[in-house]
Amino acid sequence: MKRLASLCLLLLSAGALSAQSSSLTLVDSTDSDGAGVHAMRSWRPEPASSYRPFSRTAFGGGISPMGVSLSSATILNRYMNLRGTGNIFNYSVNNFTTNGFTANGKLNLASAGTSIDIYPFPNHGLRFSPGVLFYNQNRMSAVATVAAGQSFTLNNATYYSSRSNPVTATANLGLNTRKQALTATTGWGNMISRRGGHWSFPVELGAAFIGSPSLNMTLAGTACDQTGVYCVDVAQNQQIQANLQAQVAKYRKDLDPLKTYPIASFGVAYSFKTRAGR
Repeated sequence: MKRLASLCLLLLSAGALSAQSSSLTLVDSTDSDGAGVHAMRSWRPEPASSYRPFSRTAFGGGISPMGVSLSSATILNRYMNLRGTGNIFNYSVNNFTTNGFTANGKLNLASAGTSIDIYPFPNHGLRFSPGVLFYNQNRMSAVATVAAGQSFTLNNATYYSSRSNPVTATANLGLNTRKQALTATTGWGNMISRRGGHWSFPVELGAAFIGSPSLNMTLAGTACDQTGVYCVDVAQNQQIQANLQAQVAKYRKDLDPLKTYPIASFGVAYSFKTRAGR
């Protein structure tokens, strides 16, 4: 009986010590300064990022064959952004020569479009972007002269500019046969990163399907033979006009690949929250 009593006392003592140890552990994990609770909470996973529509926005800029661009994007869901882009660029070139003509030209690029950026792997930068160019005023114009007594060629036929009424020309190139054109691009870089951070450096490659470029050219003045004796009005002479149209047709053929207008851009963007996530 004494042995049984001693065994019972030993078990009771062990239980008390165990309870005291548990109590001490609980007190340690909830001490007055909250450090223990903070340590326990720090092991919890971070809440998932919000992908609510329009919860983040980005603005950026870049350069491409469309000109200098400004872009804005907003998040639609985890896999898609809605992006709008405007492009503009003006450039003048003077005194370039071709076929005996000395020309001054001006390039005017102005366009705007929108696209859906699709990210099949949200945490990576690869994207595919179908879109539409809804505003397109890309064009080039030029005026040219042929110095008095100098030769020029049209469709391999040679003429000479009159000394009394030199030949002049005007040309207009339109890169906007389709005022609204579909675009298709791919690229790397998300203007609104799904992994956090504000800055991104998107790269884009693709094309705008603008249609075959339009080209028109007119002549004025008087052209002569090499002796300068026989001269005709270039605007009225059927042979010269036929050679002019044949020359323009050659130029149009050379320009035809631009119906698939290249898009190759590099830029920088900054994103930020526009409304609180859930």
